[in-house]
Amino acid sequence: VQLQASGGGLVQPGDSLRLSCTASVRTSSRFYMGWFRQAPGKEREFVAVYNWSGGNTYYADSVKGRFTISRDNAKNTVYLQMNNLKPEDTAVYYCAADSRLILSSIRYDYEYDYWGQGTLVTVSS
Repeated sequence: VQLQASGGGLVQPGDSLRLSCTASVRTSSRFYMGWFRQAPGKEREFVAVYNWSGGNTYYADSVKGRFTISRDNAKNTVYLQMNNLKPEDTAVYYCAADSRLILSSIRYDYEYDYWGQGTLVTVSS
């Protein structure tokens, strides 16, 4: 499975941005697909993930209420709509996916087998 991420850029605080991640194969109902991010000098952290089975979504506390993850099943794509961006959201955002996760492991990057290239999001005035 190959993942293609896009949508990063430079925005001002309070602005919005949408990231996209497209899988090269048709996703199964067991698929989890989502986003991690890594800020300069920090470890990679969980942002959000979409579970194809049931459409459940999960978020890091730091982005709840501001970010929304959604999918387009026909395009094998997940989107991360990021609103009210803050300087602390500045990071390289990575798309990740896996078909064998259990719920207790979705927030750990080492549990994901498939990764896209990073896309840089910079929030600065």
